[in-house]
Amino acid sequence: MTVATVGDSATTHMTVSTDEIEDYAALVGDDNPLHVDDGYAAETMFEGRIAHGMLPAGLVSAALADLPGDVVYVSQDLEFRAPVRPGDTVAATVEVVEDLGEGQLRVRTTATVGDTTVLSGEAVVLSLAHEPADGTCEAEAGAD
Repeated sequence: MTVATVGDSATTHMTVSTDEIEDYAALVGDDNPLHVDDGYAAETMFEGRIAHGMLPAGLVSAALADLPGDVVYVSQDLEFRAPVRPGDTVAATVEVVEDLGEGQLRVRTTATVGDTTVLSGEAVVLSLAHEPADGTCEAEAGAD
């Protein structure tokens, strides 16, 4: 049975499109004109449309899912440091930095666009060994 341990890391990538921003807005009900109205957003300090901050944060969740075992969020602290714009490719990276005991791990979380950090933070996750529904351990499932 495999679980995440200190030193494990994972990265996922996504190129953000206006369609994905609009889909996210519809999904969560956040129709802030900074995200969905080009004309309005052009007149703001951002000088154009930006993605919801939780969209790159969601990519952090996707990266966590790529760590060994089953990973369950316990908490997440985030700092939004720069906007993500349509056409940007976001790389979300997670790195296990501390074993807190009882299956809990501290994870450094970042999202970047090129050399710019757009999101940084820290998560606490519960790392569980994956066990198939029949109750056998993965390593035992094929053993005779």
